[in-house]
Amino acid sequence: MIADMIYQKVKEYILQHRMIEQGDFVAAGVSGGADSVCLLYLLRRLQKEISYRLAVVHVNHGAREDAVKDAAYAKSLCEKLDVPFYLKEVDMYGYAALHKLSPEEAGRVLRYQAFQEVINGHNEKGGGKIAVAHNANDRAETMLFHMFRGSGLEGLGSIRPVRERVIRPVLCLTREEIEDYLKEQGIAYCQDSSNAEDMYARNRIRHHILPYAEKEICARAVPHMNELADILTETETYLRQETERLFRKHTDTALWGEERREDITQDGAGERDSCNNLCIRGEGLLTEASVMIKRVLLYALEYMTPHRKDITRKHIADLEGLLHKSGSKELFLPHGIRVYKEYGNLILQRVDKSVPMQDKADKEQESFVIEPPAEVCIPAVGCFSFTLLDRDLFSQEHVFCQKAQNIPENRYTKWFDYDKITTSLLLRTRQAGDYLAIDKALHTKSLKQYMINEKIPKMQRDSMYVLADGSHILWVPDHRISQYYKVDESTKCILQVQLRGGYHGGTN
Repeated sequence: MIADMIYQKVKEYILQHRMIEQGDFVAAGVSGGADSVCLLYLLRRLQKEISYRLAVVHVNHGAREDAVKDAAYAKSLCEKLDVPFYLKEVDMYGYAALHKLSPEEAGRVLRYQAFQEVINGHNEKGGGKIAVAHNANDRAETMLFHMFRGSGLEGLGSIRPVRERVIRPVLCLTREEIEDYLKEQGIAYCQDSSNAEDMYARNRIRHHILPYAEKEICARAVPHMNELADILTETETYLRQETERLFRKHTDTALWGEERREDITQDGAGERDSCNNLCIRGEGLLTEASVMIKRVLLYALEYMTPHRKDITRKHIADLEGLLHKSGSKELFLPHGIRVYKEYGNLILQRVDKSVPMQDKADKEQESFVIEPPAEVCIPAVGCFSFTLLDRDLFSQEHVFCQKAQNIPENRYTKWFDYDKITTSLLLRTRQAGDYLAIDKALHTKSLKQYMINEKIPKMQRDSMYVLADGSHILWVPDHRISQYYKVDESTKCILQVQLRGGYHGGTN
């Protein structure tokens, strides 16, 4: 039987990675979809062989109208299997706006908070385990997503079987195996309508890129990519240990009387503690291999910051450049980190956020990765809403006239040709090299020169947020958009951006 084979495969995977042991408490996330339903049935069967406690957590993010039906189905399954069920209802979009996160990030934080509440409710002082239902296809899709965005080894290693208290028992199963298991067992499951849409980048990888690879290149692409992910994860683990060793060798916090932290937490919903001062002994670090120098510098920034989210390759390159240069130039990096060179050493200090105005040009660059539909609210600036619109549907709503006239001008609502965006869409403050197309011939002008020509006050320029595709600026809010991204007769997918409130005073 397929069900028995799959159960044995998952059981061996659980034992191999020591996911569940006698006496554990496991909180399993069950959405009602195929993956999580399969996970629930396999974990329930495993209890006959390993004595542990199991509970189910279902989180309603408030994002879909049919979410109530999913919750009811998950609850009915738990009643049938005699498993404790906990429903948590959250406001994902409200939380995202409040904490300046994407809806996806906010959903993840709220899910893990819900898990932790259930674990705490069972008085698990040692900390229970959290079982989630990522599968082998999810891992392959995540690997491709990270690869396309230029990730390092850790990102290419993709989803790990175990990360701290989070376990993924069905990561060894393909989506096809999961569906075969449920079909043979006669188990129904819910369909998430959002999974069928190509609006999200991950869905486009799922629906088009990975199936093409399996059909035209290698039928076992997913298992092979999972094997590669294991190799990359193992390699990254070793390099991480070596990085930590070199970090301890070439850095010092004792100069300021701070205690050294022995590790840096990479997972979890909250922010970790961070130190305020760090000295990197440049002479010693420069004797190491170039790849390890970069890794130690990245680790140093991780050590100094509450999370890694805003650290980019450019920040590492700037640090490395400063390490090699003579003189006393200083840098201002995300999270209020000031870096300067003194007697061959790099000194990193977290400074007060009230940085003098003359330092604003070097101050941290805040950046939000946009995956429509999304909403980003920035204090004193306003709320940006991003929506994708189909051209035909848009035309039916009379935004286009019969003779393809231009979209009506609106100071705080703009439309762009979404298919022309070639990199990650970012909402951020300006950076060196930014430019925009200023006329129909697509002649370009630097953003700096444009702001000078527009007589935008110098002290205001660095606090302004712009919409960017790499270094190409789509829109300078309250001013103009780039001619290159304008909607025309060939446009198929339209990105609508609205700005409400803030000092712009924009309304739709």
